Amino acid sequence: MTDQVPARVAVIGLGSMGLGMAQALAAAGHDVVGTDVSAERRAAFADTGGQVAASASAAAAGAEAVVIGVVNAAQVQAALEGSEVSPGALATLAPGAVVIASATVAPDDARRLAAQVESRGHPYLDAPMSGGPDKASAGRLTMMASGSDEAFSRAQPFLEAMTERLFRVGEAPGEGSAIKLVNQLLAGVHIAAACEAVAMGVRLGLDPARVYEVISNAAGASWMFNDRVPHILAGDYAPKSAVGIFIKDLGIVMDTARSERFPTPLAATALSQFLAAASAGFGEDDDSSVVRVFQRLSGIPLPGGETG
Repeated sequence: MTDQVPARVAVIGLGSMGLGMAQALAAAGHDVVGTDVSAERRAAFADTGGQVAASASAAAAGAEAVVIGVVNAAQVQAALEGSEVSPGALATLAPGAVVIASATVAPDDARRLAAQVESRGHPYLDAPMSGGPDKASAGRLTMMASGSDEAFSRAQPFLEAMTERLFRVGEAPGEGSAIKLVNQLLAGVHIAAACEAVAMGVRLGLDPARVYEVISNAAGASWMFNDRVPHILAGDYAPKSAVGIFIKDLGIVMDTARSERFPTPLAATALSQFLAAASAGFGEDDDSSVVRVFQRLSGIPLPGGETG
């Protein structure tokens, strides 16, 4: 890590990932001010000793960087520009402050947002991330970023605080989001496949814990299988990454594929499974709740007492 002087940075969006990023930045010595539309999430950051503000403009006042960790492109837009009632971060950032946008958005949205920000004199880094809440708070995220040399230079101390692996994937915003789109295609398919496999094992009379023990050490394993199946074994569907997130992300995959006239049949099937989980009432639960769709259909017993 380079020897950097701590700086003021705003974090907009204090959900499971944004909260962790704010904590990692603070642990690195930066002067962090966080905000979220949810008072509960602001309180969660304050409870860890973090500084909070009630709005994006207040959090960004005089900041040398803003990290945007919200859910979608519309929320990024709102964080930057605000509304007639409350201005956004662009109104109060220090001159030349860098915008680090870490939401999962379509590549076209990343390019549009970057043009908007850069027209106001701020470099824009298209920097979606992967890794989960635990890695976020430990400063061990993987980021796939694209942007100008200036954007990378200004963002460097903040990226170092948040990441274990940083991939510089291009010189223009949109390329980082394109890589993240590919990642989310695979992640969504792997979660759906892991849930289907565990459910099939249970239907065949196997102990799901034994299925996990064997498959996690065999060729059929994936990162998502190894990470999500323990949630199923514990009967714990408290959201670490919710079903609704993958409905959004796989929706981006499908919209982009349609615009490119490119077939994505596995992503389409996985999206249908997440939609089925949401229709069953699990939309705000952990994405491993896809396994509960199979339970509803077939009556298989799941750990935690769900039997149909």
